[in-house]
Amino acid sequence: MDRNTIIGLGIIGLLLVGYSIFTKPQREAQMAERSRLDSITRVEQLRAMEAARQGEARVLTDETGDSSTSDAVSMERLSGELGDFANAATGTSEIVVLENDLVKLSFSTLGGRPYTVQLKQYQTHDSLPLIMMDGDSTIFALQFFAENRSINTGDLYFQPVVEKLTGEDGRSYQQLTMKMDISETASISYIYRLFDEDYMLDFDMRLKGLDQYRTDRMEFKFDYYAPSQEKGYQNEAMYTTLYYRYKGGGVESFKSRSKKELEDVTESTRISWIAFSQQFFSTILVADDYFNGAYMLQERFNDPGKYVRRFSTSVDMPYDRTSDQLIGMQLYFGPNKFTSLKGYGDLGLQNVVTVGGSMLRWINAFVVIPIFNWLSKYFVNYGIIILLLTLIIKVALFPLTYRSFKSQAVMKLLKPQVDEISERYPKKDDAMKKQQATMDLYKKAGANPMGGCLPMLLQFPILYAMFRFFPTSIELRQQGFLWAHDLSTYDSIIDLPWDIPMYGDHVSLFTLLMTVTTMLSMRYNNQAGAGSNQMPGMKTMMYIMPVMFMFILNNFSAGLTYYYFLANVITLGQNLLFKRFIDEEKIMRKINSKKNKPAKKSKFAQRLEALQKQQSLGGGKPQPKKKNR
Repeated sequence: MDRNTIIGLGIIGLLLVGYSIFTKPQREAQMAERSRLDSITRVEQLRAMEAARQGEARVLTDETGDSSTSDAVSMERLSGELGDFANAATGTSEIVVLENDLVKLSFSTLGGRPYTVQLKQYQTHDSLPLIMMDGDSTIFALQFFAENRSINTGDLYFQPVVEKLTGEDGRSYQQLTMKMDISETASISYIYRLFDEDYMLDFDMRLKGLDQYRTDRMEFKFDYYAPSQEKGYQNEAMYTTLYYRYKGGGVESFKSRSKKELEDVTESTRISWIAFSQQFFSTILVADDYFNGAYMLQERFNDPGKYVRRFSTSVDMPYDRTSDQLIGMQLYFGPNKFTSLKGYGDLGLQNVVTVGGSMLRWINAFVVIPIFNWLSKYFVNYGIIILLLTLIIKVALFPLTYRSFKSQAVMKLLKPQVDEISERYPKKDDAMKKQQATMDLYKKAGANPMGGCLPMLLQFPILYAMFRFFPTSIELRQQGFLWAHDLSTYDSIIDLPWDIPMYGDHVSLFTLLMTVTTMLSMRYNNQAGAGSNQMPGMKTMMYIMPVMFMFILNNFSAGLTYYYFLANVITLGQNLLFKRFIDEEKIMRKINSKKNKPAKKSKFAQRLEALQKQQSLGGGKPQPKKKNR
């Protein structure tokens, strides 16, 4: 391939890239179109629900236009469709509010359900009130059959009663009772209790007299559109998924990185709770005892828009067909704060916080998070807290780092002798002899070729634990440091006019600093060790890997890349300190003194040597044993 061909291919490539950039719809236009489609879908859903609730009988009028005749026809139609429940099919929709210092809950008398939920101490990334639940896009209703009629409480009206009470433990709370009278002996009541300084809402369901309607099975349906709250839509979508826990068992979840647009599961076993979990906030339905089973579904929206997920669950309630039953539940609307969720006892709600698998969860839960929370008591700036956290971890890993550097120094000093052995046995047939001679050298010198790798491998779980900790740490949300306005999402010093695949539409300075210091650290380690004997491809990979991580982490949390940058700087400082205080001449004298001493061969070395002699005597193949005649 000549120079002109290469230039021609390069020009064609530039033209293709330019064409894709200029013909691609702008990001704002895409988001506006997605928002428009979301609005249309929601309006259509509202119209369908309103039509189903009111029925055609609501708009029927006779030829004379007599409204009383119309109302009579409507009631007759509703009575035929709903029976005794027709009494609750008409009414006025009102909003009732419960609130404390943390959360503001609005309830609608239509369906007796939570309508909107606002977290008062948080805002969206663009400084708007953080609304977790939008009433127009939420379904929260009992569904059952009463005398072969399909009943949905979301279409029926409840009567509200608000009280301020004090519990036996002295805690004050607000209680909202939403009651729907079916007949003189039958009713459905939703009882909500909101305590001071708490995100958890007590939710009791009282069912009276439903046994007379031959009600056999109760399903509770909860559909929820999870709104986008964060700056980095890609990260937010990655950490948004549905969790659920078996009664007395483990926690399961849908795969957050799955590419399936729709994913569902049917569980016939007992369920303790179901969580609609986002990157920093969760909506959790908790049973005081258990649910008999559940159907759960999530729909992914992969393009930036108003919502990141649609969650849907239909819960099989533990209905015992008695004349008066109280089903106890709880509703959590709040932040994914590990320690706060763990404070709700043995429910295991802290499992909705994404901190890694079993091993990484142990590291984060018992090491990283306690240190992080302890530092938060004394320092306000989270940039300083991350710096101190990095120093503490580096001090704890200091012995391993020192051992790794010392092992590299020993291997560097032994390199000339290893090269001499390689020159002594240049042929491939002498590979066994070469390996044996090299191992003898290491053994006599007291060197371990894996001594530099093992300590580094032991540090990888810590590094990966941080990879899972920072992107979902709500403490970092909207906390600024230096040029980063929010450590929970990416820092941008330059906004690009186009979107680079895998990289994004911005330049993160912390990611660039992390990449440069990683390259410097790898280059220094390569020079400090026996790096000159590496294959050329490995030297190239030494620079390719940091660039790959730069592309991957450019859209990740600034707190994460800031931590990796600090870790690299501290490691470089440690290596310079080690180099200054490690006496190579002293190490060499120690190596020579060990080489002069007769080394005691292990049983494995003796067997290896015997095998080598046997192969050399038998032409490379073991001789078969003679049979006794």
